[in-house]
Amino acid sequence: MQRFRSWSSNIVQLDLSPLPQPPSSPNNIPMSTTTAISCAGFSIYEEESTEARIKRLISENPVIIFSRTSCCMCHVMKKLLATIGVHPTVIELDDHEITSLPTPPALDSLSSRNSSPTVFIGGTSVGGLESLVALHLSGHLVPKLVEVGALWV
Repeated sequence: MQRFRSWSSNIVQLDLSPLPQPPSSPNNIPMSTTTAISCAGFSIYEEESTEARIKRLISENPVIIFSRTSCCMCHVMKKLLATIGVHPTVIELDDHEITSLPTPPALDSLSSRNSSPTVFIGGTSVGGLESLVALHLSGHLVPKLVEVGALWV
């Protein structure tokens, strides 16, 4: 089963859904599932749940965008960050995986629960494209990126 698909030099599509149960040994004892898959700087442990994988990816990457395939707003987010000098990790999720994203602590009435794309900076959810642009226009984006080590000034 292929777990990684590279779309370009800066996008890797990960299948975060759990793998099927491993076959049993001849004595009907399940074989161990502590296998790790690694590619492009990512490690995926097969025994992790989708939520645990997403949380680990958020904690391991200073700037990470979770998006759906062919999302034009994700393209705009990447262009904005690239203009500043940051190249985020972009993870494309299926619709059932989007629901596993952690929600920001303070959702306003206009934002949806599982919006896509969602950007995390320093392990904290910034929100979608509007929130990222607002953070940039207010002058708080660059200091935040410097603080998490994603940008050197």
